[in-house]
Order: sequence, then C-alpha cells, then structure tokens
Amino acid sequence: MQLSRIVDLNHELAPLEKVNLPVPEPGAGEILIRISACGVCHTELDEIEGRLPPGRLPIIPGHQVVGRVKGVGPGSGTIKIGERVGVSWFYSACGVCQNCLSGKENLCRQFKGTGRDAHGGYAEYMVLPASSAIPIPEAFTDIQAAPHLCAGAIGYRSVRLTGIKDGQALGLTGFGASAHLVLKLVRWQYPKSEVFVFSRSQAERDFALELGATWAGDTSDDSPCELQAVIDTTPAWKPVVEALKNLAPGGRLVINAIRKEQRDKDYLMNLDYPAHFWMEKEIKSVANVTRQDAVEFLQLAARIPIIPEVQVYDLEDANQALLELKDRKIRGAKVLNILH
Repeated sequence: MQLSRIVDLNHELAPLEKVNLPVPEPGAGEILIRISACGVCHTELDEIEGRLPPGRLPIIPGHQVVGRVKGVGPGSGTIKIGERVGVSWFYSACGVCQNCLSGKENLCRQFKGTGRDAHGGYAEYMVLPASSAIPIPEAFTDIQAAPHLCAGAIGYRSVRLTGIKDGQALGLTGFGASAHLVLKLVRWQYPKSEVFVFSRSQAERDFALELGATWAGDTSDDSPCELQAVIDTTPAWKPVVEALKNLAPGGRLVINAIRKEQRDKDYLMNLDYPAHFWMEKEIKSVANVTRQDAVEFLQLAARIPIIPEVQVYDLEDANQALLELKDRKIRGAKVLNILH
C-alpha cells in the first residue's frame, strides 16, 4: 500500500514521506476502503507544524476521504462490498456519554479525528468504523465529493450556528475551501441575504465576487453595512477583532477554526468593549463535525447542487499541495487524486 505519512514536524519542505505498507485488515465493526480521493485541509498543516500534533508518529493524515468498500469485518452492519462511502474528520467517539447520546458526539471527550488519532486518507487503503462511513450521493464525482466531507460539512454546521434568517447580512472572513462552499450554500438557502467577504488576498476577493458575493474587501475594512453574523475561517486573531466591529446589535461571530496563532494575539489588546462587545454581541466556536452534519450537507449539496471548485494533485504531490495551501495559493479546495 502506498501512502504519505507525517514523519517530521520540523521539515518545512517535505514533512510527508511516501512509503509502502501492507494493506490493513478490518477488525470487528470496521470496513476497509480503497481510496480514490482525499481533500487537503488546513488542519493537516496544524498537525504537521505541531499546533494540533498527532498522538503518535508516523501517522497518515487526511480526513476528506472518498473510496469504495473492499472488505468488511464481523459486525459491520449492512455495508456491502463495492459501496462508495466517505470519511469525515469524525472517526469515532465513545457513544455512551451525554454528548454522544444527544447527537453531539463532536463534543465527546473521547472524540477521535481521522488522520490525527487514526490513520487517514493520504493512502490507497484505510480502515474505519462502519458506523462512521458516509454515503456519497451519485450527483458527485469522487473528486467533487471529497471537499464536502470537511470544508462543506463544517461550513454547513457554522451557518446553522449563526442562526441567520433569510434577508440578514452575513460576513465571511477568509475565503478558502470552506468559505467558498458556504457562499454557494447561503446564496441558495437564504436568497435574500447578502454575503460580504473579507480577505487579505486580492485573488480570493476576486473569486468571491465571481461566485456572487455582494462585496469583498480587506480583512481590516469596514463592512458597507452591519452584519447579523460573521463566520471566521482564518488562523489569526486580527480578523476576530475586525469582525466584531462589523456586527450588528445582537450579532454573532462564529469561529470556524481549530486554532489561532499566538504571534498576533496582541490584537486582542485592541478590543474595545463599546465598539466590539456591547449591544449583546456574542462569539461562538465550532468544534469538529458530527457524522450527521456530513450526511445532511451532502444530501443538500446534491439537491442544490453545490459543485466545489477544485485543484487536483497526485498523491505523490501531497507535499506540494500542502505548501501551496500554507502560502495561500488557493482557489476553492485542493484534492489528492489517489486512484488514477
């Protein structure tokens, strides 16, 4: 089995190493899939650079995985050989705590992330719990489906957490894989709502306008109008401060990020209570996704339909894709084409 695995968190140019390993065997309650595509996510950079380090090394990253079932272990339910399934960031949870029992397994203390706590999709094969497998609608090719499993699903959860209603203005800070899918979703789901995009990159601002954003400006720009909600997908603190000033009274900032850089935390010293927090403004974080988030979003995206913009790379070029992501050379989502 050929794969790319994280071997050196400090190797800036080639943190992933290509190796050959035996094809894994599915255990009880598990399935084996032959991977065809895997999305490239900023979370992989966080794992590699030590902000979200895996529990052990080496580890195979990747959590936007599409493939076909090649083997089933005992007790794996009704999944059949040949079925096309996906794998999201949600790999497993305990299943018995109050969060799990109430449909909030993303908050489980024993939550395991695909590609961080268990081997992921930068490979030809992987095993996963059968209960975590996600059906892929026929509307999408394997390459198109991959970004929906994280960028789309977490964006879908973020939109729900904003609580916006049709006609209310929404801001998007940062315009990468998730935000470009959110814009497509909001334009369909809330047709009377205007979307305002904030990004340091002129290319990202131009792309947002191409996709139907009402306005696009720099992260530090004032919005043309007050925003009922803002979804922040950046790894920095400055956009948080800037977004708060643009919120309407009672507005909500939803932070769709797994970490924030410490190097720019001094921006928090610029917070002014009347300008940034008064009038019942609030901040809410997004933590992981549930399996149901991915299932619901894929079904909705197939009906609309939402087709992601993708840049495709071979598995051998995974390091190049990650370096381009780090350098903000982004237009939509990046996907590894593993079965070709």
